[in-house]
Amino acid sequence: MASNNGMELNKIAAAVLLAGLIGMVAGKMTEFLYEGGPKHPGHHAEEKRGYSIEVVEESAAGDAGAAAPQGAPDISALMASADAAKGGAYFSKKCAVCHGVDKGGPNKVGPNLHGVMGRSIASHAGFGYSDGLKAKAGESWNVENMNQFQYNPRKWAPGTIMAYAGTKKDDERANLIAYLQSLK
Repeated sequence: MASNNGMELNKIAAAVLLAGLIGMVAGKMTEFLYEGGPKHPGHHAEEKRGYSIEVVEESAAGDAGAAAPQGAPDISALMASADAAKGGAYFSKKCAVCHGVDKGGPNKVGPNLHGVMGRSIASHAGFGYSDGLKAKAGESWNVENMNQFQYNPRKWAPGTIMAYAGTKKDDERANLIAYLQSLK
């Protein structure tokens, strides 16, 4: 009986040692495969992995050396032919989850946008605006401000918590603004 207990203890010790050996070998194999081979003792230099792609912004044609535009392009010419119905369809797909448009309707994640055009920025009653929009509170929602905000909300109003990345297509922004203008 005593030799049976000794044999069991030997099996347990062997299992623990084998598990440790497997873990050590797996770690070394991972290091070899990931870092590209064994390192000599004292090797501490961080190696650069992968490669970087350098991005250079080009200036507009005919403006040699001019800086790239910082915001949305002017869409005032597009506003004359903007389609509010297309803007409404765009709003339904992209904006209606967070914003309502019913007159007197409740705020959602974002404020109700009925009558937003011409209204002072960050002024809809009952909505807690982010610091990014509160900083613009002296301005109003005109075509230019809405264009810049819809192009890149976080760049136009740093600190905004609006999760929307923006609308890069000029005609879509013009249609959306025409739709918002129709909500009176």
